[in-house]
Amino acid sequence: MSVNMIIILLAIGYIIFTIDKKKENFPVPTILLLIGIALAFIPFFDAVEVTEDTIYHIFLPALLFVSAYQYPIKDFLKNAKTIISLATIGLILTVILLGYLISLLSPLGFIESAIVAAILTPTDPVSVVSIIKKATGNKEIASVVEGESMLNDGTSIVLFTTLIAVATSETGFSVSAFFGDFLFVSLGGVAIGVVCGYLVSKIVHYSHHRNYQIMLSIILAYGAFSIAEAVGISGVLATVASGMMISFEYGQAQMEDHFRESMDGFWEIVENSLLAILFLVIGIEITEFMAIDYWMYAAIIFVLMIAVRFMTTYAITKVTHPTSWRYNALVSWAGLKGSMSVFLILTLYAQNDTSLNSEWMVGVSFTVVLLSLIIQSFSMVSVSRAMLK
Repeated sequence: MSVNMIIILLAIGYIIFTIDKKKENFPVPTILLLIGIALAFIPFFDAVEVTEDTIYHIFLPALLFVSAYQYPIKDFLKNAKTIISLATIGLILTVILLGYLISLLSPLGFIESAIVAAILTPTDPVSVVSIIKKATGNKEIASVVEGESMLNDGTSIVLFTTLIAVATSETGFSVSAFFGDFLFVSLGGVAIGVVCGYLVSKIVHYSHHRNYQIMLSIILAYGAFSIAEAVGISGVLATVASGMMISFEYGQAQMEDHFRESMDGFWEIVENSLLAILFLVIGIEITEFMAIDYWMYAAIIFVLMIAVRFMTTYAITKVTHPTSWRYNALVSWAGLKGSMSVFLILTLYAQNDTSLNSEWMVGVSFTVVLLSLIIQSFSMVSVSRAMLK
């Protein structure tokens, strides 16, 4: 993309975010996505292109870091058992069950179906967390949804990568090897993030100027990600852990207000700018993969996806934090799809492996993501009020 194109996309994002200031419960990312779809029919925007590497290495570290940094540590500790269980056990159960159901109604085998399920498992609550808080006043549900999203981004990549390796090679699937790799990649990423976050929280004391402290936070966000990826573990979880670690460390320090004021001002601008560009570009790109043949399958898979998420969420919370079915229904409905799912779809598309029915998988997955963003985000207010009335 050219500089001029980026400026135009930012200008569109600015207009939409300005409207959001005047309208409550306005799902900005979804609006940007729909505008992007409309822009795809204008020849000027044919030059717009986004790759999986661009999303993964440029957009995700910053978006994940700001979410983790702003996420209240006390909320995570309060709901840690539920959040971690949903992002690990719940994620694996969802992929297995949804993958099996997809294999029954589609031309895919179980492993290919499980790959589609893995694509549709990570959640992206960027447009619904604030809506839940405003519509219901229930911060606990918003906290669980947001915390789960930060963690399941990392675990979904591990699961997706494992399934792709099984599907494209002649090696069989080993449960013990899978869980060994899963724990190594996940826990390793968390460890790298904690160490990097802790070190930066100490180093920053030598940088008394606000601008230098912000520079250090940028180094942390992308540095933790790059270090983890370089040694073969989860960069996503490293970035999340580093953000939460530095937030925790500065929660104990006297300079917390000074540091948070500087960080919030910078990272909120970065977050809005990246979200504007990302969802507009996703909308432009998604039109290439949309076809009428995929809509019936996508609609059925969307319904199954919501049902399976409700079942796994209900089963997990029954053990970790017993709640009503309404609570679980809202947590399930709030798990809409977004940037991580798009990254996984583009990664699958880039594989171009003839052993996979990738064209069908990509087309249907993109359509389900589109349905999820439109239906779930626009209905979030009414569903929230209905479930917790």
